[in-house]
Amino acid sequence: MKIVALLGSPRSNSNSSAIANRFTETAAARGAQVQTFEINRLTYHGCQGCYACKRGFEHCVVKDDLAEVLKAVEGADVVVLASPVYYGDVTSQMKAYIDRNYSFLKPDYITNPQPSRLSPKKLLFILTQGNPDQAMFGDIFGRYDFFMKWMGFTESRLIRLCGVGPASADAVPAECLAEAEEAAKALVIE
Repeated sequence: MKIVALLGSPRSNSNSSAIANRFTETAAARGAQVQTFEINRLTYHGCQGCYACKRGFEHCVVKDDLAEVLKAVEGADVVVLASPVYYGDVTSQMKAYIDRNYSFLKPDYITNPQPSRLSPKKLLFILTQGNPDQAMFGDIFGRYDFFMKWMGFTESRLIRLCGVGPASADAVPAECLAEAEEAAKALVIE
């Protein structure tokens, strides 16, 4: 089983990264092959709206570091998207990656019953936020889950941690890390 983890925080030692790392460590211990990308460390562009992926190409034609990430996601069985909430949404780093997923949709994706070029995949979405109110920013997962299902993600899970700020990753409560371990056990087939 192949897992690709995308860390969307601009900080390497973030809460969302700590949760994702616990998931990937547990998955690797169960025999999964894990590849992790820290998006903020890459050189990339967002979607250029060129529509090359809909007109003659079956992939994104932008040549940057996200090309390797998109290729890795194509071959993955499980994809982990981990991001803190910045200004009411995922980080701009994560959003740039998500926008580039447009290349996974077929030209007739709106009417095609099989709109994605991807094989079926599982998704783990990890969100952390400073606001302790669970209802605040509660729409983020549903919005992105809708698009990820369009792209062939057949099973999705959310791990959400509220009330944590930019403290070091050792601020993640043990029960949240245990939730990441349980998600790995549920999503990774030995």
